[in-house]
Amino acid sequence: MTQHLHHLRICAAPGLLSTACMLAGCASAPAPATQRVDVPVMVPCVKASDVPARPDYAVERLPVGASNGEKVLAFASDWPRGRKYEGQLEAVIAGCR
Repeated sequence: MTQHLHHLRICAAPGLLSTACMLAGCASAPAPATQRVDVPVMVPCVKASDVPARPDYAVERLPVGASNGEKVLAFASDWPRGRKYEGQLEAVIAGCR
């Protein structure tokens, strides 16, 4: 019987020793540190207040049966207004690059 207990003591000792070493290893581990991670997020580059108002074009107010002369005059009066609007839009878009 004592020989049987001696055999049990020899087998259990390495298990207890390894368990004690593992517990000691966990106790000496460094505390987890907080990390900051910067993640790019898509945001619009143009605010609604930056977008110019679309001009009121004379061509869009012409009646369906308008003569060719009326159409030409409407397009001629709209040309400078349209160029100004395009320039403002291009300036806003250039801010996104």
